[in-house]
This record gives sequence, structure tokens and C-alpha cells, in this order.
Amino acid sequence: MRFETKCVHTGVDKDSTFNSCTTPIYTSSTFYWDSLESHKGFDYTRSGNPTRSAMEENIAALEGGVSCRATATGMAAITLALHLFKPGDHIIAGDDIYGGTYRLFADVFTKWGIKFSFVKMGDIENVRAAITPETKAIWIETPSNPLLNLVDIQAVTKVAAETGSGIITIADNTFCSPYLQRPIEYGVDIVLHSTTKYLNGHSDVVGGCVISRTDELAERVAYISNALGLGCSPFDAWLVLRGVKTLGARMEAHQRGAMALAQMLEAHPKVERVYYPGLESHPHHELAKRQQSGFGGMLSFDVKDGRPVAEKVMLNSKLFLLAESLGGVESLIEYPESMSHASMTEAARREAGITEKTVRVSVGIENPDDLVADLKQALDS
Repeated sequence: MRFETKCVHTGVDKDSTFNSCTTPIYTSSTFYWDSLESHKGFDYTRSGNPTRSAMEENIAALEGGVSCRATATGMAAITLALHLFKPGDHIIAGDDIYGGTYRLFADVFTKWGIKFSFVKMGDIENVRAAITPETKAIWIETPSNPLLNLVDIQAVTKVAAETGSGIITIADNTFCSPYLQRPIEYGVDIVLHSTTKYLNGHSDVVGGCVISRTDELAERVAYISNALGLGCSPFDAWLVLRGVKTLGARMEAHQRGAMALAQMLEAHPKVERVYYPGLESHPHHELAKRQQSGFGGMLSFDVKDGRPVAEKVMLNSKLFLLAESLGGVESLIEYPESMSHASMTEAARREAGITEKTVRVSVGIENPDDLVADLKQALDS
């Protein structure tokens, strides 16, 4: 099956009693056994649930992994992945990753003895130089949040393999979704998503997932997820499974609007810089063409004259809701300095390139002409 067909059909056909065209929501917290030694595959919803399993089957197929585990939030997915490591282990990550991820790394797991190095991963030599004998993982976020920097996934997996020390690679694929990028095809060991975003696509659920490339990793991830009780609810799983059916169509609409906005912003006199890999001016444009099948629905831009102008633009727009999150059908606009990346220190934000001029946009599926006209009037005013 091709991608769009997988979105609609994988994991859906679970009702042999009434032949429902959609996957039922199994709200039961527990399932009775046939005997003291056997049951029909499920015993307790923390450990597994038919609706959740259907969604996991779908997403694993879309990413090309052997298994997927769905979690209650995107941060729970990251927490699950980090429990693969122990005190003394070292992880390399980008310096411009999502603020919540940075906070979890720098403020929470460092207290448990895991060490992190934040480097500019656009240059593979920075990654190579950061490797130590204790390095156990390289954390990839591409495109990065919010500056849309790209990481050469294949180059990173090659560097990890060259060490011969069992370093695994983990990729957060939330910004692209598997429709535009499938890191496992480049050798990545684990892929994560905030299913809140593009996979669900309707801003009505929070969730996450962890997809494994190998059976060994899948077994470890499943054990930790069950032990920590991180699984998402059956209803949330059903919402994601419903949303993912239209993923391909939505992503095409998202990136149509994003390209139109990026081109308008690049030409606007009040805009200093646009961050969108679909523009030829983007430093990683050629890499985006090589490892992605599209440029996505996320963009950021720097306004001239800093926060006062940024604030007026965000508040004067009519169609862009001033809100965090991303990947929904409606367009959102936000200020990383005080919203999505407020948990980073000011020094860390500046090192990453996030300034008081920076505005992040999640482009919805509205008509691109309407979005362009609205953001242009907000800038003009």
C-alpha cells in the first residue's frame, strides 16, 4: 500500500462482530481471561488496549518501524526514550531543540546523572567532536524548533555506526510527520512524535509515540512504557487514529500555505529573515530536498525592530491564533521567547539563535491567499 492508503486502512479493521468501518473505542480498563494461563491478547489497559494497539500498528507502518508505543503526551514519549539510559550515560543533542525537550534534558535528567551536550548539529563535525566514551545516543530534531535548521540524518547515523560502541540515534519527527520524512529509512533507531501535532491534526488531543527500528529496542521500549504507566487513553488513541487518516491531504495543504507565506514574508520590508527550508535562501534547502519529500507547514521569521513589532503583528492578525502547539488545521502564531522556549535560559536561546525578533507560525489548512493577506495586513499595520 502507498502512504495515503496506509493512513486510511492500517490498524482499522478490528471489529469482526459487526464489521464496523472505524476502529471501536475499547474503554474497558480490564479484560477477563479464558483460563489461568490465557486471554485474548489484553489483560489491563495500562499494558495494552485494542484501540491503542490499532493506532500503534498504523503509525509503525507509516514510519517503517517494527513497533510503536503510544504515550499520554509528547513529553511522555521523550521521557520513555530517556529511560533507556542510566546514570553516567552521555547524549548529544542540538542546541536549538524544542524548549520542553531542552528543559527535560538540562533540568530534570541531569539530576539523575545523565549528561548532555548541546551542539550545532548542522555541522556533522560538531557531532563527531562531541562523542565521548560515555556517549550512548545522538538526539536528532530536524527540522528544529523553532528555527527550522536541518540535520543530515544519514550523516549522523553513519557517525554513530563508525564508533562501533553501540551509540543509538533518536529522531523527533514531529515537524515533518512520516508523510514528509521517515528517519528509519536513513538508519535511525528510534523515532518519536508528539501525536498532538500533525498525526492527530485537529488540536483536540495530547499524546506521543515511540517507534522502534529493531525488535530488541521495541521490547525494551514496551517494558519501560508498561512499567512507568505512560500509555495514552483509548479515546485519545481513537482520536489520533481518526486524524491520521487525512494526514497526507492535510500535509499538502499545510505546506502550500507555508510556501505562500514564506515567499510573502521574504519580500516584506518589515521582515529581517525567514526560516523555511522550502526557500532557496535557506542554508539547508538542498538537504531538505534530499531527505524530505516536502518542506512542511512550519516557518519562523525575524521582524525588524524586535519585540514591539513582533507583538503587534501577532495581535493584529485575524486568522492566526496566538497560541502554543502546532500541526492543527487552524493556523497558530506564537512567540518562542516567552512561550514555547521560555523554559530555556536566555543565554541558551541566544546561543541557539532565538531572539526577541523571532515569531513562529504553524500554518493551517486555510486558503493560502487568505493567510497571506491576513499576515501582510498585520505586518503593514
